[in-house]
Amino acid sequence: MPSLLHLDASIRHSGSVSRELSAHFAARWRDTHPDGGYTHRDLAAEPVPHITHEVREALLDPSRGHGEPPHERALTEALNAELRAADTIVLGVPMYNYSIPSTVKAWLDRVVTPANMVTPDGGPGALTGTSVVVVTTRGGSYAPGTPREGWDHQEPYLRAVLRSIGLADDLEFVHAELTLAASVPAMSALKPLAEKSLNQAYDTLEALATRAG
Repeated sequence: MPSLLHLDASIRHSGSVSRELSAHFAARWRDTHPDGGYTHRDLAAEPVPHITHEVREALLDPSRGHGEPPHERALTEALNAELRAADTIVLGVPMYNYSIPSTVKAWLDRVVTPANMVTPDGGPGALTGTSVVVVTTRGGSYAPGTPREGWDHQEPYLRAVLRSIGLADDLEFVHAELTLAASVPAMSALKPLAEKSLNQAYDTLEALATRAG
């Protein structure tokens, strides 16, 4: 049975473009897979605690006792179980200060572990073959030729870290840019471009959610 893991990270629960887009993908995916499993984790409403030294040592070598509190171990196991059970993952990731929210980093710190990483020779890992859709929203634009080209530390980081745990073979990034154009007067001239970017994001997510498989 196919299964979708849906993660959100926006600190906004009303008017969040990343939440609206990830929810759109999830709804279409569930329409296409009516018997599929579905798990939603809200990393903003229920943040994953930052790892401690004891937690990190246990992640690196679970076979040894490192003084990891039982509730920390249970959380790590739950997060990894959700990840491994999913055939498809959709992440709604807003850009904060040119990078990802710290809540996403805290989640990644629990799942980017030796147990999930691909082998040094490039062989498959436990998560290889999982489809991943990363929905990003940005207040500005970081496209080639824009004033802030090269300031995007969101997609490059996520590509690298997801690749390390075998989630690069079927990885799609869908960006909605210039989201601040609707509320920042100095960006009002960019509203048509923002609307175009948003509409393209919806169209792309529609296609990704309803494709075969």
